[in-house]
Amino acid sequence: MSAKDYYEKDYYAALGVPKTATAAEIKKAYRKLARDLHPDKNPGDRKAEERFKDVSEAYDVLSDDTKRKEYDEAQSLAASGAFRGFGGQGSAPGGGQTFDMSDLFRQAGGGGGAAGGSGGFSDLFGNLGGLFNRSGGTRAPRARRGADVETEVRISFGESIAGVTLPLRVTERTTCGTCHGTGARPGTSPHDCPVCHGSGLVTRNQGSFAFSEPCTNCGGTGSIIDDPCPTCHGERTVLATRTLTTRIPAGVADGQRIRLAGRGAAGQNGGPAGDLFVLVHVTPDELFGRSGDNLTLTVPVTFDELALGTSLTVPTLGAPVTLRVAPGTASGRKLRVKGGGVKKKDSTGDLIVTVEVAVPQKLSAEAQEALRAYAAAQQADPRPAIIRAVARSQPAEQTS
Repeated sequence: MSAKDYYEKDYYAALGVPKTATAAEIKKAYRKLARDLHPDKNPGDRKAEERFKDVSEAYDVLSDDTKRKEYDEAQSLAASGAFRGFGGQGSAPGGGQTFDMSDLFRQAGGGGGAAGGSGGFSDLFGNLGGLFNRSGGTRAPRARRGADVETEVRISFGESIAGVTLPLRVTERTTCGTCHGTGARPGTSPHDCPVCHGSGLVTRNQGSFAFSEPCTNCGGTGSIIDDPCPTCHGERTVLATRTLTTRIPAGVADGQRIRLAGRGAAGQNGGPAGDLFVLVHVTPDELFGRSGDNLTLTVPVTFDELALGTSLTVPTLGAPVTLRVAPGTASGRKLRVKGGGVKKKDSTGDLIVTVEVAVPQKLSAEAQEALRAYAAAQQADPRPAIIRAVARSQPAEQTS
């Protein structure tokens, strides 16, 4: 990424979030846009592909606290006019007088160096590959870590409990295989830019100091492509899909993100690869629910089973178990099966069984008669407190 990106591109606008957005809001916006713009969803749509690239670049910066801080500081400098006047005519091949760029940072930021005085302007742009130094010269670009990549996968409830190994398809930008990253049609090659002479930078004199910035003639690449590659159209990279096999660990929950270190995009200039984050979606089970490491199960029972007591055989993730329901158990009572929940490396949950009375929608004549006989024989009132409260609210009878 060039220094120019830091003060010209609006990454917040690319993701559609305000500058005050939290990390969670940035992540949510990126996920939605990435899903809508993904090349698999928009095959052959060049505009969607470009937007996908812009959104990924914006998320790469704003999702990293350090990169986001540097970007915000560069934007603040640009807003204060610190870069004004650097776009003047002409370029100097040899630079200018030595100048401490920390003075510029103090002038734009109201005193002090970057982030509390820790090195000034040159440190702020250290991540840009060393485009700036105090003599106005250039350095070779630094190694850069590859971007993090995110993908999604859906698994069954049983797979989330037991764990599963499955293939993942990841779409990312990679070096073009036709031109091998030159951007030129095979059999031809780029030539040095006549403006920057292959350095990718031009040096502009401004008073007593010099300022290096990416060459606008070649886009900072240092080379001109006369006959672009028919595959990547001169961009040097293409969107490619790779398949890798990964293990989803036992006990993963719906919405959990799994980090696979070093499985993201390749680094630049010898830098390490980024990470791959897998967002897991779990299909609900028809019987079992989940609360943390505990599994939940609701078992319908009849009134007489709760009143008289019974034994219930219920399923678990392993062999079925039999539970004893004591006489007089209330509807909604929870019974615990120790160790019947999610098993992880360092913990095991329980199975929580809830018994609920199932009220029949229709009754036979014999059943209705039996219930009426029961109601007549049952003298206990289940609502004494309610009846007392109603009686207290009745107005006293008026006497003449």
